[in-house]
Amino acid sequence: MSEHLRIGFIPLCDATALIVAVDKGFTAAEGLDVELVREVSWSNVRDKLNIGLFDAAHLIAPVAIASSLGLGHVKVPIIAPFGLGVNGNAITVSPPLHAALHDAADGDIRDPLVSAKALARVVAQRKGRGREPLTFGMTFPFSTHNYHLRFWMAAGGVDPDEDVRLVVLPPPYMVESLRSQHVDGFCVGAPWNSVAVDLGIGHILHFVSEILAHAMEKLLAVRQRWADDNPDVLMRLVRAHRRAAAFVEDTDNHAEVAAILAAPNRIGVEPEVILRTLDGHLKVSPGGAYRDDPRYLLVGREGAGRPDPIQAAWLYAQMVRWGQAPLSAEMLAAAKSVCRPDLYDAALAEAPASGEPSPAIGAFAGPAFDPNDIEGHLAAWTIKRDPAN
Repeated sequence: MSEHLRIGFIPLCDATALIVAVDKGFTAAEGLDVELVREVSWSNVRDKLNIGLFDAAHLIAPVAIASSLGLGHVKVPIIAPFGLGVNGNAITVSPPLHAALHDAADGDIRDPLVSAKALARVVAQRKGRGREPLTFGMTFPFSTHNYHLRFWMAAGGVDPDEDVRLVVLPPPYMVESLRSQHVDGFCVGAPWNSVAVDLGIGHILHFVSEILAHAMEKLLAVRQRWADDNPDVLMRLVRAHRRAAAFVEDTDNHAEVAAILAAPNRIGVEPEVILRTLDGHLKVSPGGAYRDDPRYLLVGREGAGRPDPIQAAWLYAQMVRWGQAPLSAEMLAAAKSVCRPDLYDAALAEAPASGEPSPAIGAFAGPAFDPNDIEGHLAAWTIKRDPAN
């Protein structure tokens, strides 16, 4: 008799390994009967996971960390034995803002430092004319999208809490908000940036891989208590997802994967849009310009499936930088413990990869990140908040 599991997900391309694991039968081969439940918002996914309506979830990494630390909601320890995606986000702006940035830029706005400094000039011009601040959408206060926007803006001298307005929008609602001119730009995962470009209402300004070379994005998350009670099921889940990730990363399978994800009960957009994401060949302008980056979204390559505590430390550092969390050794340790490479290794009967360095965060600005020196990381920045008490 197979084990029945309910797993929640948001319609995003970094749910690919999860969707493929189920729809290609890799979970069934492990004796798992998985029901995938499509959700709209990260708060829905978090809450249903925390109270046990979901056994596991496609979860944005900072939400897992915040839940484990008791930030912004009840404290429910979450662990991740598998990474569903590295990178995959992009910053998209409206045509008027794109034109304003281009006019204000001292150099090529494809360079994130140039575009961030151009944003500072646009912000100053608007303020001087008494205009409303620019508004940017992001998916959750505890989200990579929030931190990616803030990191980029602050590097150019823009204070994301004082100079612009950041608002929370569920990923599928980003495009309509840009079309309705409720926001001037947003940071979200694929495929919603591409959808905005195809509709002629947005320009992809930056891939997150241009801001951070290797940024942990989504996790296969479970409650710590559930993991303790179901160790064998957890191992089988990891094996099925590793097999799915390998299938996804085979370029010969991209057309089939895009067709699977395009289904209305999965992501529900045209397969061609998803195929661009998988290939790292993205249309970035309504005028037809394309940009290539094979690292746009990593599903299984470059260690993407093996959860990295260093990435968790970087995300915790952003929570401290922006006043969401206090700085403490205990909280840092708890944040890092969300990522469980030991469980990944155990499930796959692999020797721990501790002898190999983790891929660097690779931020476009500031010093290299040291996960054991959060204080030093924070000291490098002038725009930041006082840590939470």
